[in-house]
Amino acid sequence: MCKRRLSNSKTVLIACGLILGSNAGRVAAQPSPKAVQAFNSYVASVETRIVQQHRSQTSILTPVTTHNKSDTGLRQGEMIVEKLTPAAGTDLPGALLHHWRGTAFAADAHTADFERLMKSISAYPQLFSPQVLEASILSRRGDHLQAKMRVRQKHVITVVMDTTYDIIFVRLDARHGYSLARSTRISEIDANGAGSGPALTPSEEHGYLWRMNTYWSYEERDGGLYMQVETVSLSRSIPAGLGWAVRPFVESVPRESLEFTLHSTCNALRK
Repeated sequence: MCKRRLSNSKTVLIACGLILGSNAGRVAAQPSPKAVQAFNSYVASVETRIVQQHRSQTSILTPVTTHNKSDTGLRQGEMIVEKLTPAAGTDLPGALLHHWRGTAFAADAHTADFERLMKSISAYPQLFSPQVLEASILSRRGDHLQAKMRVRQKHVITVVMDTTYDIIFVRLDARHGYSLARSTRISEIDANGAGSGPALTPSEEHGYLWRMNTYWSYEERDGGLYMQVETVSLSRSIPAGLGWAVRPFVESVPRESLEFTLHSTCNALRK
């Protein structure tokens, strides 16, 4: 009973912190030029490393570093999630950087299966329910897509956003490939937790998510498909004095979103 009361109190504190942060955030609802520059610089370094990774002659996936896990654990159904956010530089001017990586294995799946699944943008509301509410392709030139999605995140509060992405799929060979999805626009919806509503003006937005890039690498071997996904995102900073209560919540959102996406992808491939 005591543990339950403590948990409820902590939830209330976090919710209060978010509300207070929302009001303060209206002063700077959009990222500062310095924050955007720092984010773009960090993303450039990540993408440079990923390009080098994809030139590997052995495996295009980065070896996992958490708890000395191995491919054997992945083949037994383990999903490994690692926090890559650097200890220094996570607090940008008025913003927070988040960087996570997840690795999983889908038995009996093939490279073509994964590509077919991920290119079926219109099926995302079924594949990634309840996070993805709507999804459509705005334009397509071969394996280069522009896509729009309405997504919903529920963590104490519910946030609905319209997101537009520039997506590229690259097949390296019959067993290897990767994709890049870079956000080009993210706008918050005044939905009060529902799936529809008008877009907030830039001055009204709360800064829950300003940027989101997603990088998939996949490799077919050992009777299935190894998948690795990295997400790099940018959100508003935590109000002064509320870090102890709000930071665990803010940092859990990108992790849980990545876990949900990777888990849903594995389930879809197994079907």
